[in-house]
Amino acid sequence: MKYDWILFDADETLFHFDAFKGMQLMFSRKGVDFTEQDFNHYQTVNKPLWVDYQNGTITAHELKHTRFQEWADRLETTTSELNSAFLEAMADICTLLPGAKELMDSLHGKAKMGIITNGFTELQAIRLERTGMSQYFEHVIISEEVGVAKPDRAIFSHALEKMGMPCKSKVLMVGDNQHSDVLGGINFGIETCWLNHAGDEQDSSIAPSYTVNSLHELKNILFA
Repeated sequence: MKYDWILFDADETLFHFDAFKGMQLMFSRKGVDFTEQDFNHYQTVNKPLWVDYQNGTITAHELKHTRFQEWADRLETTTSELNSAFLEAMADICTLLPGAKELMDSLHGKAKMGIITNGFTELQAIRLERTGMSQYFEHVIISEEVGVAKPDRAIFSHALEKMGMPCKSKVLMVGDNQHSDVLGGINFGIETCWLNHAGDEQDSSIAPSYTVNSLHELKNILFA
């Protein structure tokens, strides 16, 4: 095994993150029929907020508050109540990406593993527990707790410290987002793997060490 440590992003790298399905479940529990049109409108607010969050111009708290403001007003509730309800729904529908469990099993005992996520604290532990994944990870680094998000180098530095300062050449970062995961890893000086299961176009300015379409493919590379 070339690497001592393999760091994974969480959403759409280890776990499916079907936000529309989660929102539908959350709103159905409140007696609201949440349509695709509603979701598309929500995304016009939500997507730019995530870019701002990754750029460090807003906090996790601001993101959570702003994305649900309109619905909180409409349903006469608070944004924090809606956030918790949403994350609860996301935990309830959580499933692993194909090959995630097999990859963890094969790496277990051969390399140490960690997670670096820009997702929110409330969802992480419960999801790992429900999918039987908790025992695989030495560290779960959450941007909301660190105070900076990927691609900021500071979150990678924080992770490296927690890991006991291993040699950077022995660390691999795996993620589906070219900007936060791959560019973040490259700028920090570690090798990266872009998990492109969505078939996205590659940003020509970002060059991952590996590009794979599935976790099965990654497993084959790591054990080649």
